Amino acid sequence: MSKGYNNISNKMVANTIDEVIDILGDIIESSKKDESTIGYFAALYQKVTISVKDKLHTNYFDDDERMERLDVLFANRYLLAYYNYKQGKSITKSWGMAFQSSNNNGLIVLQHLLLGMNAHINLDLGIAASEISDRSSMDTLHSDFNKINEILGALVDEIQNDLSKIWPTLIKILKLANKVDDFFINFSMSIARDGAWKFANELVVEKEKNSKAHLITLRDDKISKFATSITVHKIMVRIIFFIVRIGERGKPSDKIKALERVIKNQTK
Repeated sequence: MSKGYNNISNKMVANTIDEVIDILGDIIESSKKDESTIGYFAALYQKVTISVKDKLHTNYFDDDERMERLDVLFANRYLLAYYNYKQGKSITKSWGMAFQSSNNNGLIVLQHLLLGMNAHINLDLGIAASEISDRSSMDTLHSDFNKINEILGALVDEIQNDLSKIWPTLIKILKLANKVDDFFINFSMSIARDGAWKFANELVVEKEKNSKAHLITLRDDKISKFATSITVHKIMVRIIFFIVRIGERGKPSDKIKALERVIKNQTK
């Protein structure tokens, strides 16, 4: 495990954006060793974090210091969920769905990625945004909140292009099956962004800790149910995904490495 992080109750958390990148690297390497599909989202998320870091101090964000704090708080929700899951401890239902699905060998890579994005964007992002704000400062965060979502949204578009380079059958089959387009449209970044922002504002106005916890529980229930739309489909769609899955040759470690190669080329 990398050095320089706080170990709180055996949970690994980052203090800086560089530490987030390093810890994600640890998760990626551990996933390769364990042949775990969890490494797919970790590889993508490391790219997201590097993209945010590269835009700091370039006048892209309104407040760089606040944006780094948001990025670290946001990332720590994933990191803590990951380590708690590995230790058999309690985690949100949304992350439970994503991590438990790592044992489902029938899912394609893109489904694993979307499950992670569903938990992290639709649940974690709103919580993180509320934690660095109060009622008086929330409006000033909106612009940068949208900008971090612009980065995420651009990466969603790149995901399909990335994967089509690794497994050419993916795009060919998806183009032949218009119904599968609904699978991707349902995970609209604009819908995720607006829902996360609304959720963040609901949390900010709640003064009572118990009330906030209740709102998070309700949101988690809703997002975990939405995760089933990523994994459960009608027979025709299941057949299409099965064909795509056959085309995704190799072990999870091979696929993680393939994703890393494409991601590395894009970030040059």
